[in-house]
Amino acid sequence: MSPADDDELTGIHCRLDELLAERGMTLARLSELVGVSVVNLSILKNDRARAIRYSTLSAICRVLDCEVGDLLVRAD
Repeated sequence: MSPADDDELTGIHCRLDELLAERGMTLARLSELVGVSVVNLSILKNDRARAIRYSTLSAICRVLDCEVGDLLVRAD
């Protein structure tokens, strides 16, 4: 199976939902602050993202005041 196969599991879980809940923030508000569409953030939040730009990752972490490791974790 190659890395680009559609049905491949990445083994990475995005904790965006949990971090937003902890901060009382909506996905729509995060979208405004980060400058990324709600649709793209939803894809990330639901672990369906195939890639993420470092600039987007940095902006999300800056707004949520967290580290990359708080947002993205291995799903064993």
